[in-house]
Amino acid sequence: MATIERDIVLVPTGYASSEAASFIAQLDDQSQRLRRDLEGVTAAELEWQQALGMNTIGMLLAHNAIVEVLWSQVGVRGEAVDTMAVLGLDDHAGDGMPLPPGAPAPASLAGKPLAYYLDLLERARAYAKQTAMRVTDADLETLRSRTRRDGKQQEFNVRWVLYHMLEHFSGHYGQILLLRHMHRAQHAKV
Repeated sequence: MATIERDIVLVPTGYASSEAASFIAQLDDQSQRLRRDLEGVTAAELEWQQALGMNTIGMLLAHNAIVEVLWSQVGVRGEAVDTMAVLGLDDHAGDGMPLPPGAPAPASLAGKPLAYYLDLLERARAYAKQTAMRVTDADLETLRSRTRRDGKQQEFNVRWVLYHMLEHFSGHYGQILLLRHMHRAQHAKV
Protein backbone atom coordinates (compact mmCIF):
# COMPACT_ATOMS: atom_id res chain seq x y z
CA MET A 1 0.00 0.00 0.00
CA ALA A 2 1.33 3.43 -0.96
CA THR A 3 2.17 5.96 1.73
CA ILE A 4 -0.06 9.00 1.62
CA GLU A 5 1.53 12.37 2.26
CA ARG A 6 -0.99 14.74 3.78
CA ASP A 7 -0.75 18.50 3.48
CA ILE A 8 -3.54 20.05 5.49
CA VAL A 9 -3.84 23.51 6.96
CA LEU A 10 -6.00 23.40 10.08
CA VAL A 11 -7.51 26.67 11.22
CA PRO A 12 -6.90 27.06 14.95
CA THR A 13 -9.68 27.80 17.42
CA GLY A 14 -9.76 30.54 20.02
CA TYR A 15 -9.60 33.43 17.55
CA ALA A 16 -12.29 36.09 17.31
CA SER A 17 -12.10 35.80 13.49
CA SER A 18 -11.65 32.54 11.61
CA GLU A 19 -10.19 34.54 8.71
CA ALA A 20 -7.46 35.96 10.97
CA ALA A 21 -6.89 32.45 12.34
CA SER A 22 -6.50 31.14 8.80
CA PHE A 23 -3.72 33.64 8.05
CA ILE A 24 -1.90 32.53 11.21
CA ALA A 25 -2.33 28.86 10.25
CA GLN A 26 -0.82 29.60 6.85
CA LEU A 27 2.10 31.43 8.48
CA ASP A 28 2.62 28.46 10.80
CA ASP A 29 2.68 26.10 7.83
CA GLN A 30 5.30 28.23 6.08
CA SER A 31 7.36 28.33 9.29
CA GLN A 32 7.23 24.56 9.67
CA ARG A 33 8.41 24.12 6.09
CA LEU A 34 11.19 26.67 6.57
CA ARG A 35 12.44 24.93 9.73
CA ARG A 36 12.51 21.63 7.82
CA ASP A 37 14.41 23.20 4.92
CA LEU A 38 16.99 24.72 7.28
CA GLU A 39 17.87 21.46 9.04
CA GLY A 40 21.62 21.08 9.15
CA VAL A 41 22.39 24.70 8.25
CA THR A 42 25.60 25.95 9.86
CA ALA A 43 26.37 29.35 11.36
CA ALA A 44 28.84 29.87 8.50
CA GLU A 45 26.10 29.25 5.95
CA LEU A 46 23.70 31.54 7.82
CA GLU A 47 26.17 34.43 7.47
CA TRP A 48 27.46 33.62 3.97
CA GLN A 49 27.13 36.39 1.40
CA GLN A 50 27.22 35.65 -2.29
CA ALA A 51 28.82 39.09 -2.63
CA LEU A 52 29.31 42.10 -0.40
CA GLY A 53 26.11 44.12 -0.14
CA MET A 54 23.93 41.00 -0.47
CA ASN A 55 21.62 39.59 2.19
CA THR A 56 22.50 36.50 4.18
CA ILE A 57 20.12 33.79 5.32
CA GLY A 58 20.55 35.03 8.89
CA MET A 59 19.65 38.58 7.89
CA LEU A 60 16.50 37.35 6.14
CA LEU A 61 15.46 35.27 9.16
CA ALA A 62 15.96 38.21 11.53
CA HIS A 63 14.14 40.46 9.06
CA ASN A 64 11.13 38.13 8.92
CA ALA A 65 10.89 38.19 12.73
CA ILE A 66 11.21 41.97 12.91
CA VAL A 67 8.62 42.56 10.20
CA GLU A 68 6.10 40.18 11.78
CA VAL A 69 6.28 42.12 15.06
CA LEU A 70 6.35 45.51 13.30
CA TRP A 71 3.20 44.80 11.28
CA SER A 72 1.44 43.30 14.30
CA GLN A 73 2.12 46.53 16.16
CA VAL A 74 1.56 49.24 13.56
CA GLY A 75 -0.82 47.43 11.23
CA VAL A 76 -3.02 45.31 13.45
CA ARG A 77 -2.82 46.99 16.86
CA GLY A 78 -2.42 50.53 15.51
CA GLU A 79 0.46 51.16 17.93
CA ALA A 80 3.93 52.59 17.61
CA VAL A 81 6.65 50.18 16.53
CA ASP A 82 8.79 48.73 19.33
CA THR A 83 10.45 45.55 18.10
CA MET A 84 13.15 45.91 20.78
CA ALA A 85 10.61 45.10 23.50
CA VAL A 86 9.64 41.81 21.83
CA LEU A 87 12.81 40.68 20.05
CA GLY A 88 15.67 42.76 21.40
CA LEU A 89 16.29 43.91 17.82
CA ASP A 90 15.77 47.40 16.45
CA ASP A 91 13.37 47.59 13.52
CA HIS A 92 15.79 49.77 11.51
CA ALA A 93 19.14 48.10 12.17
CA GLY A 94 18.54 44.73 13.86
CA ASP A 95 18.67 42.76 10.62
CA GLY A 96 21.23 44.93 8.83
CA MET A 97 18.80 45.57 5.99
CA PRO A 98 19.11 47.19 3.61
CA LEU A 99 22.87 46.78 3.28
CA PRO A 100 24.71 49.49 1.41
CA PRO A 101 26.36 48.31 -1.84
CA GLY A 102 29.61 46.54 -1.06
CA ALA A 103 28.91 46.20 2.67
CA PRO A 104 29.60 43.07 4.68
CA ALA A 105 26.86 41.37 6.68
CA PRO A 106 26.21 43.03 10.07
CA ALA A 107 28.68 42.08 12.79
CA SER A 108 25.80 41.82 15.27
CA LEU A 109 24.60 38.64 13.53
CA ALA A 110 28.03 37.05 13.07
CA GLY A 111 28.35 33.51 14.39
CA LYS A 112 24.69 33.19 15.41
CA PRO A 113 23.44 29.60 15.20
CA LEU A 114 20.13 28.54 13.72
CA ALA A 115 18.67 28.25 17.24
CA TYR A 116 19.08 32.02 17.68
CA TYR A 117 17.04 32.76 14.57
CA LEU A 118 14.40 30.14 15.31
CA ASP A 119 13.94 31.71 18.74
CA LEU A 120 13.43 35.13 17.12
CA LEU A 121 10.87 33.68 14.72
CA GLU A 122 9.04 31.84 17.52
CA ARG A 123 8.84 34.98 19.69
CA ALA A 124 7.62 37.01 16.72
CA ARG A 125 4.96 34.40 15.90
CA ALA A 126 3.77 34.20 19.50
CA TYR A 127 3.35 37.98 19.44
CA ALA A 128 1.51 37.86 16.11
CA LYS A 129 -0.78 35.11 17.38
CA GLN A 130 -1.57 37.00 20.57
CA THR A 131 -2.40 40.02 18.43
CA ALA A 132 -4.44 38.14 15.81
CA MET A 133 -6.53 36.27 18.39
CA ARG A 134 -8.31 39.51 19.29
CA VAL A 135 -9.00 40.60 15.69
CA THR A 136 -12.69 40.41 14.83
CA ASP A 137 -14.20 40.17 11.34
CA ALA A 138 -15.13 43.85 11.63
CA ASP A 139 -11.54 44.72 12.63
CA LEU A 140 -10.29 43.27 9.34
CA GLU A 141 -11.88 46.25 7.56
CA THR A 142 -10.20 48.83 9.83
CA LEU A 143 -8.12 51.29 7.82
CA ARG A 144 -4.71 52.27 9.10
CA SER A 145 -1.93 54.41 7.68
CA ARG A 146 1.75 54.99 8.19
CA THR A 147 4.55 57.08 6.82
CA ARG A 148 7.11 54.91 5.09
CA ARG A 149 10.88 55.44 5.47
CA ASP A 150 10.91 57.24 2.12
CA GLY A 151 8.29 59.72 3.40
CA LYS A 152 5.38 58.31 1.36
CA GLN A 153 2.03 57.72 3.03
CA GLN A 154 0.63 54.21 2.95
CA GLU A 155 -2.97 53.25 3.72
CA PHE A 156 -4.12 49.66 4.29
CA ASN A 157 -6.68 47.60 6.12
CA VAL A 158 -5.98 45.01 8.79
CA ARG A 159 -6.86 42.17 6.39
CA TRP A 160 -4.11 43.37 4.04
CA VAL A 161 -1.64 43.43 6.96
CA LEU A 162 -2.29 39.76 7.76
CA TYR A 163 -2.04 38.90 4.07
CA HIS A 164 1.16 40.93 3.73
CA MET A 165 2.75 39.20 6.72
CA LEU A 166 2.18 35.88 4.92
CA GLU A 167 3.32 37.22 1.54
CA HIS A 168 6.43 38.80 3.05
CA PHE A 169 7.43 35.70 5.00
CA SER A 170 6.94 33.47 1.97
CA GLY A 171 8.88 35.76 -0.35
CA HIS A 172 11.92 35.76 1.93
CA TYR A 173 11.54 32.01 2.46
CA GLY A 174 12.05 31.65 -1.29
CA GLN A 175 15.16 33.84 -1.11
CA ILE A 176 16.49 31.68 1.72
CA LEU A 177 16.03 28.54 -0.38
CA LEU A 178 17.86 30.21 -3.27
CA LEU A 179 20.75 31.24 -1.00
CA ARG A 180 21.05 27.67 0.32
CA HIS A 181 21.15 26.40 -3.26
CA MET A 182 23.78 28.97 -4.26
CA HIS A 183 25.89 28.21 -1.17
CA ARG A 184 25.82 24.46 -1.88
CA ALA A 185 26.75 25.05 -5.53
CA GLN A 186 29.62 27.36 -4.63
CA HIS A 187 30.96 25.09 -1.89
CA ALA A 188 30.44 21.72 -3.62
CA LYS A 189 33.39 19.40 -3.42
CA VAL A 190 34.38 18.35 -6.88
